[in-house]
Amino acid sequence: MSFPASPASPASTASASAASSASSAASAHPLAPYGWDDEWAAEFAPHAERGLVPGRVVRVDRGQCDVVTADGPVRVDTEFVTPNDPLRVICTGDWAVVDAGGDPRYALAYLPRRTAFVRSTSSKRSEGQILAANVDFAIIAVSLAVELDLGRIERFLALAWESGAQPLVVLTKADLVPDATGLGYLVQDVETAAPGVQVLPVSSTDGAGLDVLGAIVSGGTSVLLGQSGAGKSTLANALLGQDVMAVRAAREVDGKGRHTTTTRNLLVLPGGGVLIDTPGLRGVGLFDAGGGVGQVFSEIEELAQGCRFQDCAHVAEPGCAVLAALDSGVLPERRLESYRKLLRENQRIVAKTDARARAELRKEWKRRGAEGRAAMDAKRGGRTRR
Repeated sequence: MSFPASPASPASTASASAASSASSAASAHPLAPYGWDDEWAAEFAPHAERGLVPGRVVRVDRGQCDVVTADGPVRVDTEFVTPNDPLRVICTGDWAVVDAGGDPRYALAYLPRRTAFVRSTSSKRSEGQILAANVDFAIIAVSLAVELDLGRIERFLALAWESGAQPLVVLTKADLVPDATGLGYLVQDVETAAPGVQVLPVSSTDGAGLDVLGAIVSGGTSVLLGQSGAGKSTLANALLGQDVMAVRAAREVDGKGRHTTTTRNLLVLPGGGVLIDTPGLRGVGLFDAGGGVGQVFSEIEELAQGCRFQDCAHVAEPGCAVLAALDSGVLPERRLESYRKLLRENQRIVAKTDARARAELRKEWKRRGAEGRAAMDAKRGGRTRR
């Protein structure tokens, strides 16, 4: 049985009209192609009242950054946005608050980030380094010209999930795989290491898969991540429809390339959306990515719910559901070893930056040490060491 629609009240009609007008205004804004929307406009409103203007950071370089505003691109000084905390420095993808009338022009602040891709630096201080901000899709480029490193893919995925972006694994240079069956097996291997993540083989040479990828990235801001030689810049050029990013051939010996891209650049795609191309990453250190690790190894986290002990370490505990899955062949040993490795690494990083976590880790080490000594004593027939 159908009912006639209730007439809209003047207030609701006016409200809907206002919302529609605001949405239309945002879509017609000169910065809309760069990702500007109603929510960013609302965040920026207090700054607009002071006569400041918004702009998206497209490149950062030595204390200055290139920002695109409604009136065009400007180069601004970042002196006021350089705190001691490396995670709070301005970054490619940020929405900057710009004093466009100043001389020189300054970026005074940036709007609160929706997402941020962060890795650990190679420094002994274990500082975080932000690679891109306000990203919707984290595209992990993996070359099929060399043997797959599933552990590295899992590491990238942990950081991608932790960032708040939606990960996507793109297998580049698919045209180098001689047959479709072999390509299918490679895709399956990566899918096993990337639960809940789309795995897309593409070729910038013959265009295979590029239409699907273009449709995905048209929905927001994407960042391209991967090692040198993974084909990121070639892929970026294919999506852009022109040779904007410089490209160098990878070495035939190991498939690796030199850093063609040396800065992180934000580019508008002709089919919609924006793309941040990044330099090749040699090191991909975790930085407080416990949630991301859990997401990558979701099947292990689910199995752990069935363990007898809540704090089961999945090493030798009785009633361990994870070890039972390992023994039965349901869980591959490689996956469990990778899970353990990334968890240990993340615990060390967190412990270096968090006093409470550091104390908890010491307590855990002491507990396991005591258990190990007790086990050795039991093997000796109850005799204790003197």
